Amino acid sequence: MTEPSTPSGSTGPSVMGWREATPADDDRIVSLCEALNREDPGPDPVNAQQILRTLATLRAQPTRGRTVVLDTSRGLASGYAFLIAFWSNELGGEVCVIDELFIEPAARGRGHGTRLVEGVRSGALFGKIPVAVELEVRPANTRALSLYHRLGFRPIETMRLRLTGSVDSRGSTPTSS
Repeated sequence: MTEPSTPSGSTGPSVMGWREATPADDDRIVSLCEALNREDPGPDPVNAQQILRTLATLRAQPTRGRTVVLDTSRGLASGYAFLIAFWSNELGGEVCVIDELFIEPAARGRGHGTRLVEGVRSGALFGKIPVAVELEVRPANTRALSLYHRLGFRPIETMRLRLTGSVDSRGSTPTSS
């Protein structure tokens, strides 16, 4: 359900508290992202400059995706999500990957995650209706897993692999000395 008004400076509709982030939200998003990485650290540490680069890239190149924030009655963002876009040949359309989702502990259990997924699926938060919504979750995060299963997410029977580092013009990965 779309709310009739959006906060000053917002660039899109608000979906039950979720709205597209603005530059005024950046410091708060950095704080929330740092909180996520303290609570549920990933394999690679994330620093403030990297977060700000992600925010700037998504604003400069909106075809890559967008950042949304959860506004609560306190007037301070209580959560954020990076919604990343990619075209899937296999699925025949645009996929939205919820790359990161964090809601402050005090705001959890109130349906905000459900409303985010509904807003993405309807196109209201993603800007278009995706052919699929994907996300990652650590097996130990049973609360999130329970929510995602209730929303209809199912495991994909593939393995995700990662190769990091830059590639030079010959296609070789530089070695560290």
